[in-house]
Amino acid sequence: MSTLATALPTLFGLVLSFLLLAWLSRRISLYVQTLTYYLTRSVDLATVILFLLLLPGIIIHEAAHWLTARLLGLKTGKFRVWPKAQGRQIRMGSVSVQRGNLWQDSLVGLAPLIFGSILIALIGQRVFFADQIAKAILQGEWIQGFHAFHNALGEADGALWAYLLFVIGNAMMPSESDREPLRSLSLYVVLAALIYIVVGLPLSPLTSALDWLLPTVQDLSSAFVFTIILDMLILLVLYVLTALVAPRPRSTPKPQ
Repeated sequence: MSTLATALPTLFGLVLSFLLLAWLSRRISLYVQTLTYYLTRSVDLATVILFLLLLPGIIIHEAAHWLTARLLGLKTGKFRVWPKAQGRQIRMGSVSVQRGNLWQDSLVGLAPLIFGSILIALIGQRVFFADQIAKAILQGEWIQGFHAFHNALGEADGALWAYLLFVIGNAMMPSESDREPLRSLSLYVVLAALIYIVVGLPLSPLTSALDWLLPTVQDLSSAFVFTIILDMLILLVLYVLTALVAPRPRSTPKPQ
């Protein structure tokens, strides 16, 4: 139980940071398109600019679908990387994949998030030492944390690695079609967990798994915190630029 009690705050922090990262990703996409539209008055060009900005991450997203499907023995078809309107949404790419069972479809849908998270954790820890930055910020040492963040970006190729971190983090989120098989899978997982608890099965396998996973979860959480700071700074710049170029409302003359 002590392992479980220790792991819960870390797991909660990971989920919270992921949700914040997903929210920031949507806001950044919106502001990039809005800013481009204000400058060009072209909806199509706004979409293309967002696509070009996130292109490396989009390629990784679709390649993760393709590779996972092939590893699971599913046939793959057309691989497309280009924005295309689909209903009220715009898909930046797609891969035709043969439908499999629930577990196969769920893994294919989650593949960009899994691959993206692994890459974010590797870049965050190997390049930016994100664990030290996240630890300082979470302990309330804001000045030291942001100073370390600034120094990390100033290292050799720091800007390039930061760009890769940015595009991977903002392109790895599952699309609506990716999330479709996860609804049923989530229900089965919840039911299995309830049965496990009600029957009173031993918790030792769970605690052993947590012991093994906890260092990886901590590294990923730290990398997410680093990416969140990066996204917040970029979103702030986009917000200011959008406010500066936004059309001003016309003032109506007061009647004499």
